[in-house]
Parts: sequence; C-alpha cells; structure tokens
Amino acid sequence: MAKEVSTAEYQALAELRYRLRKFVREGDAVARAAGLEPQQYLLLLALRGLPEGVEATIRTLADRLALKHHSVVELVDRLEAHGYVRRSRCRDDRRRVLVALLQRGEKLLEQVARDRIGELRASGAALVNAISSLLENGGSRHGKHAVNSSKKGRKKGA
Repeated sequence: MAKEVSTAEYQALAELRYRLRKFVREGDAVARAAGLEPQQYLLLLALRGLPEGVEATIRTLADRLALKHHSVVELVDRLEAHGYVRRSRCRDDRRRVLVALLQRGEKLLEQVARDRIGELRASGAALVNAISSLLENGGSRHGKHAVNSSKKGRKKGA
C-alpha cells in the first residue's frame, strides 16, 4: 500500500507551485514591458533555445510550446510582421515551414532573457530547495527513483 503524502511533501509541492507561478508571472510582466506578449517571448525563447540539430519547424515549435499548430502559425505571423522572425519553406520538403530568429528578435529576446536569468540567480535557490525537498522527502518512493532514472545511460565521470 502506498504511503500517505506527508505534510512536508504538501508544503514542498505548494512552495514549488508558488515559486514557478511567481517566476512565470514576473516573466510575463517583463515580456510585456519589452513590447512582447508572453507567448511571443516563449516562442522566441523556444526558437533560440532549440537543441543543436533540431530544425525550427512550426511543428517543432508547437510541440515545444505545447500549443496547436495554428496557434504557432498566428504567433509567427505577428512576430514576422514586427521583423523578429522570418519563415521559409524547407528546401527538401516544401510542405514544412522553417522559422528563423532575426537580429531584431534576438536583441529583444536577450533583453527579456537577461532579466529572467538574473531573477533565477537571485531567487532560484528557493525553487531548487523546493524541488530538493520533494526528492529527499520521497526517499525510495519518489526521490531516489527520480534521481536515479535521470542517471541511466550516463557514463561514469560524465
């Protein structure tokens, strides 16, 4: 039978949720102050932060943002109208649309990202503490499994 959720786990979950929402809410405000809607900032961030070798297609961006295809198309339309991104057809498959970050978009993104990174450096320890508390308090039931599963497949010393 599963062990009951402890008071400490409830507190850690509540703290984690609070810290995440606070970070997102403040990020939305910073994006708006820079002249972007929060979803536009998130698209620029997803675009700039794609892993190496991953093509910046509408489908990829929709997946990374957990949005529907048509919603990403609308975001790209607005960002393209402001000169922040450019879209083009894939040479190999004309059905696929690629999105590229333009210099103007990169400058705006950097302005917002710099603020968000600064905020994480200033108050990120509380977020890390909430996560650590959940992993540690869970013992073998949650924490150790979560930590060990992330280490699978890694080489020693990597």
